[in-house]
Amino acid sequence: MKETGVQIMLKPIGIIHSEFTTKEETPIQGRFRPETIGWVELYEEYAEGLKDIEGFSHIFLVYPFDRAGQVQLVRPVLLDDDPHGIFACRHPARPNGIGLTIVQLLGREPMKLKVGGIDVLDNTPLLDIKPYVPRFDCFPEASEGWFKGKEERPKPPGRE
Repeated sequence: MKETGVQIMLKPIGIIHSEFTTKEETPIQGRFRPETIGWVELYEEYAEGLKDIEGFSHIFLVYPFDRAGQVQLVRPVLLDDDPHGIFACRHPARPNGIGLTIVQLLGREPMKLKVGGIDVLDNTPLLDIKPYVPRFDCFPEASEGWFKGKEERPKPPGRE
């Protein structure tokens, strides 16, 4: 297959703030740490886009993995001792390091959102916000692949 040569330029719309300053202390999924609180701060030119967002209990945050590390197409992962392909896991060091997380929307100020269950490093650029709509986004019959039966476990030293 021939590469298209398309170049994509993305401009951040704001900054994600959290208590996490290192990858090691950041939860691997916010659902494992719902008590963690963060703030999503939009740049002034985008604040109007928050109109009506407070009606949603959860939102998607889209952001770059700006401190993810070296890309490996097959790598060890946190929830399993066996290596898996990068497209079969959620490791942040990806060919196009785009992060996606679902957080609980706890409150809104004119240009800021208070969120719970944050799993993003502090001062991460924000690319987009989308509402989580269970009718569109929830597939209870979806299979978990190799994740099935895997529980959260502590990050081993040296493993991101």
